[in-house]
This record gives sequence, structure tokens and C-alpha cells, in this order.
Amino acid sequence: MPSASRIDLTNQFLIAMPGMADETFSRTVVYLCEHNEQGALGLVINKPIDIKLRNLFEKVELALDREELAEQPVYFGGPVQTERGFVLHEKLGEDRMPYNSTLSVPGGLAMTTSKDVLEALAEGTGPARVLVTLGYSGWQAGQLEDELGRNGWLTVDADPKVIFDTPIEQRYDTALALLGIDPRMLSQEAGHA
Repeated sequence: MPSASRIDLTNQFLIAMPGMADETFSRTVVYLCEHNEQGALGLVINKPIDIKLRNLFEKVELALDREELAEQPVYFGGPVQTERGFVLHEKLGEDRMPYNSTLSVPGGLAMTTSKDVLEALAEGTGPARVLVTLGYSGWQAGQLEDELGRNGWLTVDADPKVIFDTPIEQRYDTALALLGIDPRMLSQEAGHA
């Protein structure tokens, strides 16, 4: 019997189905930075925590003088490594030096885990648009595919406008709208044909 072809959901949104049993992911939108045979890594983009970027920068002894960034919230990126920061940002031009520990994502975004991106932001030379999380969402090999098979998530091609331009409280509904779905029409019950 031939093996099933592997799906690659890199640069897609995972949208939690209503009734998701895991409260950690209830009504979340996860941006998938990487999905391969080893598993998947993503960042929740619609769950702010009670820390502003200004406070995070103070904790790492950097001054953030960019007022448009200083008051942005830090997000709960997921339940893995919640003490570690992850910066989702637009890629820099090809002539600019990338940061250390950067994962380039097809579609124009990148995710950086090194302090040098924060230093560049503090100096005013960093990426124009960023979303900073503490922690990430991770799945072992086959785990995400299993959750998808049990109707835990919907998937759709990611749109950076949802990440950077859409108000936080509208990101879940806006991501669903990318699929042409009205959230009021989704059932809380999973069904199988």
C-alpha cells in the first residue's frame, strides 16, 4: 500500500475549532512557522498577555524608544518554553544581514529567537512590523496530522495582514473569514461521515 503524501502547513494559520477540548488553544489562531516530518512549530497570534514590549525590553536591559512598538502587547505563543521570546517579523531586504537564530518562512515572514533582533528594534534598525511571544506551540511528528484528522483545527494560507494589521479581538473571526466561514455557523460538535 503506498504511503500517504505528507502535507506541509508551513506559512498557514491553524484555527481552533469551536469546542476545542484543550482550553490552552480555545479560539486561537496559530501561525505555523515550520511543519515537516519531525513535527510542527507555530506561534499563537491572538492571545496577548499582561506584558507590554516596553516591559520585556526593560527585562533584557534594552530601551525601546519606538512608541508604536513600546505599547504593543507580548503574546502567549504557546505552552512550550514560555520563558523564551520568539519574534515573528517581516523579512528584511536581501541586502540586510539576517539575525542569528532566524527561521525563514516562505511567504515573506521570519521567526527569530536571538537577542540581536531586539537590539536592532531598540536601535530603530529592526523590522518594521513584529509580533513578540513568550513560548511557542509545538507538535511531534504526526501529532498535528492526528489533531487535524480529529477535526481539531481548520487550516488556511496565512495572511500577514491578520498578524500585523487586524485588531487582536478580530483575528480569530478574520482568519475564519479567509476560508469564507462565519464563526456563528460552526458547530461545537465534531462529526465524522
